[in-house]
Amino acid sequence: MRSSLSTVLTGGLIIQGVTASWLLPEARNFIYIVPDGYGQASQTMARDYVSLLQNGENPRAPVSIQLAADRMVIGNVRTQASDNLITDSAAAATAFGCGVKTYNNAIAVDDDGSPVGSILEAAKLKGFKTGLVVTSTINHATPACYAAHVKDRNSYEKIAEHEIGYSHPLGPVVDILMGGGRCYFKPQSDPTSCRSDDIDLFGFAKEKGYRVLQDRVGFDGLNKGLSKTGDLPYIGLFNDDQMMYEIDRSRQPEQEPSLLEMVETALNSLDRATKWSLKGYFLMIEASRIDHAGHANDPAAHLHDTIMYNDVMGFVRDWIDKHPDTLMMSAADHECGGLTLNGFNPIPLKDVSMSIEQVGRLWDAYNGTDRRAYLIETILPGYGLTGLSNAEIDMVLENDNVGGDLTRLLSSKAGVNWSTGGHTASDVTLYGYGNGWRGGNLKSDMAGNHDNSELPAYIEGVLKVKLSDATRELKRHGIDWVGKRDVTSPDHIHSH
Repeated sequence: MRSSLSTVLTGGLIIQGVTASWLLPEARNFIYIVPDGYGQASQTMARDYVSLLQNGENPRAPVSIQLAADRMVIGNVRTQASDNLITDSAAAATAFGCGVKTYNNAIAVDDDGSPVGSILEAAKLKGFKTGLVVTSTINHATPACYAAHVKDRNSYEKIAEHEIGYSHPLGPVVDILMGGGRCYFKPQSDPTSCRSDDIDLFGFAKEKGYRVLQDRVGFDGLNKGLSKTGDLPYIGLFNDDQMMYEIDRSRQPEQEPSLLEMVETALNSLDRATKWSLKGYFLMIEASRIDHAGHANDPAAHLHDTIMYNDVMGFVRDWIDKHPDTLMMSAADHECGGLTLNGFNPIPLKDVSMSIEQVGRLWDAYNGTDRRAYLIETILPGYGLTGLSNAEIDMVLENDNVGGDLTRLLSSKAGVNWSTGGHTASDVTLYGYGNGWRGGNLKSDMAGNHDNSELPAYIEGVLKVKLSDATRELKRHGIDWVGKRDVTSPDHIHSH
């Protein structure tokens, strides 16, 4: 049945200027995928790289192909924050997770600092199972906006508390949490902790019935979510910091699971948990480190995490074909790096075997006596820069800025250009998929240009949940529990 909406109500707030005639196909499950920091040029670079590798590596005779995401384009999305034309991940995720425009740095609070309910919380209140699967720290801005409410994104300890339910007024609202950020869940007495207090969030999680996983062996024990060891709830954090870039992880797969492996496991667990239920699940997936590579202007890391995003999109499409009561939408929070591809030939990137982050770790750890030889014999080959002139090598050694110099040299070699180390105001692509008539309705409903704050209203309609219910329940507990704002914290130009 077609319903006409002249305004969209989200979280009790009216989004002006929205006129929609939505078919709103009902589905039991919804998957939302965020390729953080990804823009149209990111997809072009990945597509052309894969195409050239498959078709002779001759950029003068290119063959056009499509990656998984290319087959699911619906429209595009506007991204500005309430206080800036250029959004950060926190304001963006509050918009597409809660339906509310807010200031940069805000985590699921409005401009006044009052909590606003997320689509995940709204789904949980109605009996849906929920999950967050990311490659950043789990308490980074995007996942935080689905299960935490703080006035400043840098309140990492408080965000971790909210996400596991320790100080969240609704208790635990996420059934699966996977990503990095392990150190924020350990008391300060643990030598690997990065907390400033004695709160043991892993211990709290166990008391609440969560299975706690902290390494690859623990993840493998989930058996892809297909056996009782993969029963809900569980939290798997596989790095104290961000998870590894895919270019690094793929060479050390025994260290951490890939985003694709985590997604497959989470979907199997959620499917098993809801198989006999009238209510399904809501899952947010984030390919987080595309953004970090954009900040670093690292073309190889950006490329390989973008390819992994496409692998996940292809897997989810196949999953939906086998589980047709599921819908998916995907859009970035913002573009990062101002990536352009003039003079472009990505083939030199195939010689790169490590991210600039890994380069930095190796360079900082070197304690030998011949840094020039180490640069020539280990660092430059690993970063695809063999054959530099003596003058270029001298420049790198004299500048003592290996990260900045090597990313600039590699980008120049591949014809990859960056205009910034921060975010840009560019619109981002909206993708979506559903099987059969549901997919047709999704495309019909969401074709065109949308503000990012409009997106969760559509998920509301599909799952038959209300953001306003979640907001009302949160505010019933007052606002003293909301994390405070630090006015000295950085704005949207942040390191991650």
